Amino acid sequence: MKKKKIRPSNLIVPIQSYPCAKSEFEEVYKRSESKELEVRGRNFCLASKKGRREVMEDGYGVVADIHGDTKQGFFAVVDGHGGRAAMEYVAENLGKNIVEAMDGGEVMVEEAIRKGYSVTDKGFLSQVNLIFLILFFLIFLMQGVSSGACAASVVMKNGEMHIANVGDCRVILSKNGVAAPLTVDHRLSTRQDERQRIENLGGYVHCDRVQGSLAISRAIGDLHLKEWVISDPEITKLPITPDCQFLIMASDGLWDKVGEQEAVDEVSRHYDNNNGVLMESCKKLVQLAFSRGNLDDATVMVISLGCFMDPQPPILIN
Repeated sequence: MKKKKIRPSNLIVPIQSYPCAKSEFEEVYKRSESKELEVRGRNFCLASKKGRREVMEDGYGVVADIHGDTKQGFFAVVDGHGGRAAMEYVAENLGKNIVEAMDGGEVMVEEAIRKGYSVTDKGFLSQVNLIFLILFFLIFLMQGVSSGACAASVVMKNGEMHIANVGDCRVILSKNGVAAPLTVDHRLSTRQDERQRIENLGGYVHCDRVQGSLAISRAIGDLHLKEWVISDPEITKLPITPDCQFLIMASDGLWDKVGEQEAVDEVSRHYDNNNGVLMESCKKLVQLAFSRGNLDDATVMVISLGCFMDPQPPILIN
């Protein structure tokens, strides 16, 4: 039986972002406040450009060489909304929280990923609640109570990739040059199952938006919609095989303007595992999105997969 529909209060009091603890892992991390960003890592490249908003709300996180193993890594693209607060917290803490959950002995990777997303969501909301209580009676306009973030992440371990997402950041695999989507957007315009879930919880969807407010049904943060907007990710596991070339992870600033196969074709055109070439492909994809009228922030990360594949066992000849 459906719950009675609830309409949230119109009062939204944002709060200021806050400093976060420095990661103890070997983590590559940037909270870009500039208009454009380029990052070259050992197995990945990233290009990002700010859209029409006053501040950049896209971010990313990378944890390299987990437990000293070069074949283990974490990669994420984060797309914030309602300010930078949630994006900054997720980019800085999601990878750390997943890796810490993986430290629990024989914990399955999928279980660790779900725990990492949950801990990150609760950690951000606890800080939002604390600061909200402290500042509730102040008159200042601050940033954060309505802040949330979409995230797409990949954990590489034991020759497998574990792909997770909340929101509409997307992960695409190039398999011998053919685009294979590894995530499904949590957009209410396309997800009837998510619409039904929200309505079953007593919420409502108006103009393809949760409570008439948010276009995505899963995210980290969004305190004012937390009863309906969940942080539980959808997860896919795949073996990294020789025909798996690279991943393209990007925010919706790319995917709203550039097709998945088109993006794979652009990277494949010059792909040779060379980071300089990968960077040019990332930049071209970002430029292509803006040339087609994109006004949102756009972030593109390309990850080479060959280095994460388990070595083939030797063939024994009698």
